[in-house]
Amino acid sequence: MTKDHGPSIKDDETYEALREDGASKEKAARIANAQVNSDQHPSEKGGKQSPYEDWTKDDLYARAQELEIDGRSDMTKDALIKALRQH
Repeated sequence: MTKDHGPSIKDDETYEALREDGASKEKAARIANAQVNSDQHPSEKGGKQSPYEDWTKDDLYARAQELEIDGRSDMTKDALIKALRQH
């Protein structure tokens, strides 16, 4: 029988299963609640943005600038991609 985890958890069964699989309380709550919301799709991967490899160096630099990545002006395209992924 599924335990009631209170009003902040919208899907107790999913929450409990995720916790048993080792998910943190926060992660389990986010996923369980997102699955109940028809506007969210937690099982879908990624967004609509193309991979960094398809971006121009100028676009990568602009994104690095937005994120205030240090040393970006001296980076190659590959270094910018690596820095953005690590950020």
